[in-house]
Amino acid sequence: MIRRGPFTPQRLARFAADESGSILVLWIMSLVAILGITALVFDMGRIQIAQTDLKRFAENVALAAAAELDGQDDSITRATNAADVLISNPQAYGGDGTLFGAADYTLTFLDGLPAEDVEPDGTPTDTSPFLTTNSSEAIFAQVVATPATLATPFLQATRAILGTGGATQATVSGQAIAGFTMEACDVTPLMFCKPPGWSATQNTSIGDQILLRSGGQGTAWGPGDFGFLDVTAGSVGSTCQGLSGAKLIGCLIGAEDNITRCYSEKGVTTEPGQKVGLMNAVFNTRFDQFSSVMSTYKNDPNYTAAPNTISGIIPSGSCGWNSTTASTNSIGLPQDDCFSATGGCTRFGDGTWDYDTYIDTNHGDANGVLDVGEDSHLLPHIPAAYAGTRYGVYVAEIENAKTAGLPNGAILDGRDEAGTPQCTSNVSTNPKRRVLIAAAVDCVANPINGSASNVPVAEFVEIFMTNPVGEGVGSPPSFDLWVEVIGSAGVAGYSSAGTGGVFRDVVQLYR
Repeated sequence: MIRRGPFTPQRLARFAADESGSILVLWIMSLVAILGITALVFDMGRIQIAQTDLKRFAENVALAAAAELDGQDDSITRATNAADVLISNPQAYGGDGTLFGAADYTLTFLDGLPAEDVEPDGTPTDTSPFLTTNSSEAIFAQVVATPATLATPFLQATRAILGTGGATQATVSGQAIAGFTMEACDVTPLMFCKPPGWSATQNTSIGDQILLRSGGQGTAWGPGDFGFLDVTAGSVGSTCQGLSGAKLIGCLIGAEDNITRCYSEKGVTTEPGQKVGLMNAVFNTRFDQFSSVMSTYKNDPNYTAAPNTISGIIPSGSCGWNSTTASTNSIGLPQDDCFSATGGCTRFGDGTWDYDTYIDTNHGDANGVLDVGEDSHLLPHIPAAYAGTRYGVYVAEIENAKTAGLPNGAILDGRDEAGTPQCTSNVSTNPKRRVLIAAAVDCVANPINGSASNVPVAEFVEIFMTNPVGEGVGSPPSFDLWVEVIGSAGVAGYSSAGTGGVFRDVVQLYR
């Protein structure tokens, strides 16, 4: 047994200065810190992975649902089914390994979005004011993934060692909002007001004639009034880039390809129909009529004439379209009968027109009666989809001329007009050169009086120019644009690409 002497001041001083064993204390403290950090990193990593899994799942479900929101009566039903059966995502933590089916999310539909994602205090913006169960109004799908609860064993162990308390579990979730829209690209920046309930997707509308008349600034627009979509630099295609004023308007309306970029059905900006520099000739280049401000574009390949230009109008002299006369033995496509003085139509017709007189005058013996066989050369060429329409006859005349053997491919024989372009060598090969694609707007539900922003488009409509544009009444005179409805180029989700324009469904994440 070792006996130690009494503590003296010297011994106490040596003991206080002795550092033997201090490294063990530091090592233990460091080990606890390292274990704590390791636990935090591991558990937080698991939480982050689970959060990412749920967020990705919510995004994919929202995109699948939004792709079905085409405004049709069953769009919400289809969106719900698509979300339920099309999407599955692996789940690394917090579940059975697979996220799949309606039990793993909550799906709601919105007719709009709040301006901001979060409130000033940092809380998510309330979307409940935008909730809808109406298929025609639902344009956004909102998905909240079912929360997952994760244990945090390493953090729990560390807390036990340190003797501290805290949460033993973590709850994670994910949410997303996706929306559907349709864009129309490279189309004439034209819009018109449609009657409530009217749609070009209805079979009863195909072949109906419309008298479009330019709407004014400062007055309420009604069905049949037309104007233009914004022609800002952002809307201009490559053909019209660098132009301004009347030249820009002439290009946007008169040129054939690469005219505009894309317009969204969600909302467009409208402008008045009466514009400085806008003349009939801007539209009428399609009829081989290069007059006034468009006379210098006769040799420009961007401004082609349609392959069929029958109008019942002939120029004076050598293509002098500033002075014209009516043909003595040919006529343009007739208007709907109801547009006569006693017919009762104002702007929208019923599709009943004088086929007999047109065929007898242009292709028969002009005796006032459609004799048997006078249209036999055309009937095989009328597309079934356009039976009974003026556009169907127009297409048939083009197709028949390819094999008729008339001089220079003429459509009409022995008439004042050949029916094919004579004033320009730039002739389109596309029969739809006389087809405009215009945005149809419900101006009752969305009142406009000229310029307006964020106007929703009901559908993009293919309208066939039956006659050259003529001046209407008023001072200055309004423009009378006679067109025939030949179909819907794209209603919400309809998305059928029409020649002369590109229509595409766009589904994207918004939140």
